[in-house]
Amino acid sequence: MCRSIKVLRKKEGVTTPEETQAAALQFVRKISGFHKPSQANQAAFDEAVAGIAETSRQLLERLAAPKARPTRPEPDR
Repeated sequence: MCRSIKVLRKKEGVTTPEETQAAALQFVRKISGFHKPSQANQAAFDEAVAGIAETSRQLLERLAAPKARPTRPEPDR
């Protein structure tokens, strides 16, 4: 659905709140069809972004750390 939303689960460390918020905003924009909602829809839009950001944060905290990819052994020469 959203190819441009980047993966937040990474080997290097913890995802920042700003990254989580930006991904949530991008997701809500995509599913709502609004880049900037009207004043009538702003509260619902902001609530959805906050809820998705919080749920995403909880998910990322609960997932096991990604494993490093195994390296291929060097062939015998």
